[in-house]
Amino acid sequence: MVVGHLCEAPVVVLEVAEISIAPGQEAAFAEAYRAAKELVAVSPGLRSMRMTQGVESPSRFVLLIEWDSVEAHEQGFRETDRFPKWREAIGPYFAKPPVVEHFSEVR
Repeated sequence: MVVGHLCEAPVVVLEVAEISIAPGQEAAFAEAYRAAKELVAVSPGLRSMRMTQGVESPSRFVLLIEWDSVEAHEQGFRETDRFPKWREAIGPYFAKPPVVEHFSEVR
């Protein structure tokens, strides 16, 4: 049994962004996301990225991004010129500001 091996895996930080979209703008938001996601995807330290849409609440989206660290998110993306372009592309569809938090795996 190799229990110690699990603890040696690199720590990953999960960014969870809950996004409320103005009703009737869901398709336009999804299209804007698809067109702009490369602005985030090229960030150093990004491991994976996916946008999900609520089944029961289609105006509610959740963006899930795995980063090497919180710093990778903040410095590798939010403090670059790509972040304002990203918000310019998707921000007009927000019903309210997104709620963004970082999570780490319980080991």
